Amino acid sequence: MSLMIRRSDWFIGDLEHYAAWYQREASWEVAERYLSAVSTTLARLAAMPGIGRPARFSAPVLRDLRLYPVNRPFEKHLIFYRQDGAILYVERAMHGARDLPRRLAQPPTAGDT
Repeated sequence: MSLMIRRSDWFIGDLEHYAAWYQREASWEVAERYLSAVSTTLARLAAMPGIGRPARFSAPVLRDLRLYPVNRPFEKHLIFYRQDGAILYVERAMHGARDLPRRLAQPPTAGDT
């Protein structure tokens, strides 16, 4: 049985940002493939939330986050989530090369790629 997925506003903002970036820099088809890869990854996490690894950040607000890469070819993007009972709380989607502890505490912005 899969968990119910709850997407945070910041996660939705991240997806909008990256989809717009892929559309601008590549094409709408690439942006659609990105969104599809994220959707497939979320379905996998909802079915098996333990497959993600603990994020291991020192900030108390980030301590219980887990992370898992988006499906190929977008595996450099990471999904950050928490599980509480039967709910998978999806907090952020972010490129793994970012200053993650700093960026995870900031809202999504159009200036970040």
